[in-house]
Amino acid sequence: MAHFIGLDVGTSTVRCVVGMIDTNDGKPSIIGHGSAPNVGVRKGAVVHVDDVTEAIVQAVTEAERISGTQINRATVNVNGSHVEGIDSKGVIAISAANREIGPDDRLRVEEAATVIKMPPNREIIQFFAKNYSLDGQRNIKDPVGMHGVRLEVDAHLVTAASPNMRNLDMALERAQIIPTHHTLSSLASAEAVLGRQQKEAGTVVLDIGAGTTNFIVIEDGEVQHVAVLPIGGTHITNDLAIGLKTELDIAERVKVEHATLGVAKRTTAIVRHNDQDHHFTMDDVNMIVEARVDELFEYVNKELIKIRRARKLPGGVVLTGGTAKLPGIADFAREQLQLPARIGKLQSVTGLIDTVDDPSYTTVVGLMLLDMLLLPDPGGVAGHGNPNGKAFRLVDGLLSRFRSK
Repeated sequence: MAHFIGLDVGTSTVRCVVGMIDTNDGKPSIIGHGSAPNVGVRKGAVVHVDDVTEAIVQAVTEAERISGTQINRATVNVNGSHVEGIDSKGVIAISAANREIGPDDRLRVEEAATVIKMPPNREIIQFFAKNYSLDGQRNIKDPVGMHGVRLEVDAHLVTAASPNMRNLDMALERAQIIPTHHTLSSLASAEAVLGRQQKEAGTVVLDIGAGTTNFIVIEDGEVQHVAVLPIGGTHITNDLAIGLKTELDIAERVKVEHATLGVAKRTTAIVRHNDQDHHFTMDDVNMIVEARVDELFEYVNKELIKIRRARKLPGGVVLTGGTAKLPGIADFAREQLQLPARIGKLQSVTGLIDTVDDPSYTTVVGLMLLDMLLLPDPGGVAGHGNPNGKAFRLVDGLLSRFRSK
């Protein structure tokens, strides 16, 4: 029985999930999970390889123990503010005598869209075909089998800093984990929590982690825009430490145990630390938290304005990540972004879900699902290969075509 592995190398925690297909109902079933604190990552990017290696080994070992299976490969997330999404277009002429578009032509036009000017220290890590045009006919999902002479593709390319990718791969290599695929944290989260209707209607997924917020807009079943915003839960903790003039450990507990974006149920937050009670007024706590979350949603709205989707996504906002557990954050997002908003819930996953049915596990469950869905293309020509010749086919799930490193 095949096993599928997701590995989320997060700013504060490394998480690993093992899944398989349930033979009874054909649904993905989680059979193991593990997590370990991570101190080797800053804002999503690996800065201390040895510390990250140690966290990966701990998380993987725990997942191995629970699942009873050996782990030596995984689909791994790419995170950090060095990750950027850019739009691109490819155009080719069809020279075949009968002018019928074949898989080779689709691959050629997608390759044409990847020919862009980039600094030498950046690389394309993923390619998303939004839609194709054939002789002026627009919004074609798949041109193969159609007839024409001029084929175009509108694409969204995700690029990352090569040194950051090398550091991540070095940590994985030392932990003896082979990355089956690299993919975006936000894409994984979207795969875990979005249904088909939301993917078609237009939805923004915000994966709010410790150091970053991963942002993805999916519309018409395709990725329209991705970004990584440099704000996360750690920034709220730091603000509380400064504003309340207290230690970081105490500030973190104030955030987790007392912070809310709604009406506070009490007037004082009391945290016991080292056998001593620390008292803070809830007005101060909530004012500090609200200011930082407000700033985050301002960043989000700017990204939506950039792609002309502000207040225009019927699927609304879906919040995931550890910081999505902040009470009242969905209502706050609804108010700030003027869109429907909810906390993401895992879709169609069975097995050991007690632990992973939590916003902080959304990304790693999605990575496990993508490990299941992203299969090597046996023919070698799928229209989804990256420039180094690897090709992958997404069998079912978020995208009809997907290019992965």
